[in-house]
Amino acid sequence: MQDFNPAKFIDTSVPEIRALIGNRKALIAVSGGVDSTVCAVLVKKAIGENLLCVILDDAFMRKGEPQHIAQILSASPLGLPMKVLDVQARFLQALSNLRDAEEKRKMFRDTFYKVLGETAKKERCEMLVQGTIKADVLETTGGVKTQHNVLKQMGINTIEEYGFKVVEPIETLFKSQVRILARHLGVPTEIAERQPFPGPGLSVRVVGEITPEKLASEIEATSVVEKHFTKHDPSQFFAATIDNNAVSYPRTSQIKETVARVLNVPARHVLVKILEAKATGLQGGKRAYGGIATIRVQTENQLLHQPPLAQLSSLQAEITGKDQFPTRILYTIKEKFNTQPYITVLRAIQTRDFLTAKVSDIPWTTLNETADEILQTCTNIAAVYYDITSKPPATVEFE
Repeated sequence: MQDFNPAKFIDTSVPEIRALIGNRKALIAVSGGVDSTVCAVLVKKAIGENLLCVILDDAFMRKGEPQHIAQILSASPLGLPMKVLDVQARFLQALSNLRDAEEKRKMFRDTFYKVLGETAKKERCEMLVQGTIKADVLETTGGVKTQHNVLKQMGINTIEEYGFKVVEPIETLFKSQVRILARHLGVPTEIAERQPFPGPGLSVRVVGEITPEKLASEIEATSVVEKHFTKHDPSQFFAATIDNNAVSYPRTSQIKETVARVLNVPARHVLVKILEAKATGLQGGKRAYGGIATIRVQTENQLLHQPPLAQLSSLQAEITGKDQFPTRILYTIKEKFNTQPYITVLRAIQTRDFLTAKVSDIPWTTLNETADEILQTCTNIAAVYYDITSKPPATVEFE
């Protein structure tokens, strides 16, 4: 990856794209992320005005994001031809009552491409361009999780299913290479260095069933965590929203003993809960749905214990090394004393290729400030946790 030459890649790919698309019109769904933006710029170089860029406002984007991104991408220096399509009601209806992560991803994918198929037909576009990168393909074909934009690699005939042929100009590149390419192409820093954002958006950060109230809390928490975590420059960071429902688990006492030993605290000060919700993890390189364990440790004076991240990383390794059921270990930052229906989880990781990742060492001052603001802003959140799980055994996203 260190030897990647962006100029050479452009010189090779632009003629290839031009030859592949020819005089036909092409459509691309742009999210504002670096992958789709780079693809749009490359294809515009190749086919000019025959490219149409759309943003699907699907209800799962950040606050005010569709209009903000459309403004940036349509302005100089990129000047991309943009349209924003309001399809919120359609996506919310399609994903209603679904709880399973893979079912949600597949339903999002199906709805996403049906909308694009209808748009392509209306605009007389025969080709669909998308920003699939190498990590997307590896995770989907390897059985880790279904990335919504991986189609032909899974044997899906896009012409028969959706009415268009797919073009993927950067499917051989990793994220770090795409960012190098973006900078070379003059993509604004706000886009070139933008946080990775899943194709299905916040739908996979609302763990389990999506309700309007739960989604609203996720949107608010996302805004807060991005405000506070940006200064620490993790490779990726976000908030997830989960139902605050616990279930019994026979090995809870063993986890509690491990926490007490690793953190050198009395076992009576440790509370371990297993959530009803499941999260996506990795076992033997394959996807595995496992439990989510929450840990709360108090000090002698009834405050929440806040040990160094190194200790928490060792704790996670000890727990998941002995017990493969939990794929996520969450550590309490702040909590309310009244019962609320949801919890918020903060996630921040460091990675080179997103195939493996370590937890970012976010200072406790930042974690506390972020948690306080979320608890003040989101009245239906009972507690805020930090996800202390590396990849593996967890994936970056919860679903």
